[in-house]
Amino acid sequence: MPWNKITLSCLCLLLSSCAVLQHQTAVETVFTEPETDALHIKVKDFSMFGRVSIQNAHQHYSGSIRWQHTKLNDNILLLSPLGQAVAEIWQDHQGARLTTSKQEVFHAADIENLTQEVLGWRLPINGLQFWIQGYHSPFTIAAKDINSQGQLIAMRQDDWYIRYLSFFPKQLEQTTRPRVLELNYQDLKIKVVVDNWQIE
Repeated sequence: MPWNKITLSCLCLLLSSCAVLQHQTAVETVFTEPETDALHIKVKDFSMFGRVSIQNAHQHYSGSIRWQHTKLNDNILLLSPLGQAVAEIWQDHQGARLTTSKQEVFHAADIENLTQEVLGWRLPINGLQFWIQGYHSPFTIAAKDINSQGQLIAMRQDDWYIRYLSFFPKQLEQTTRPRVLELNYQDLKIKVVVDNWQIE
């Protein structure tokens, strides 16, 4: 084959590869405003089981997480890698309660402040109940990064940066649920791997 044809073929292949790469990496940022009637918006009830790792400047924790969310309350159980209970967290309209492995009981107005005071890191339950299902919280402004396939890949809300690293395959209802997500807030990084979903 003549050199000019070889060069032309290589150039076409390179341009084609660049076009595919550009198409795959195209990202659109969508901004959402708070809902006017957000107090009446509730995320679906769900139960999930998975793994979590939490890291900041002072500590590093990894283990399992079980979370049952309903319209009335949240119950979260943190387990060690060996399956031992590290903390059980409960929240309803009266406030939040945390019980440690030593059966010490702590109370606070909400889970975020309670986990900060007792465990040394924040668990943003009010936003996470939406983020873990691939939605933004309707209560505050959010910026969502959507790829060229229409899939959510990242979100910024309430000073948190959420990255979606993996999704479950689509189910019969034609929705995709996040499987792996990473949350960043200042020096805090929380990574959640969902092993099992149960959506009401």
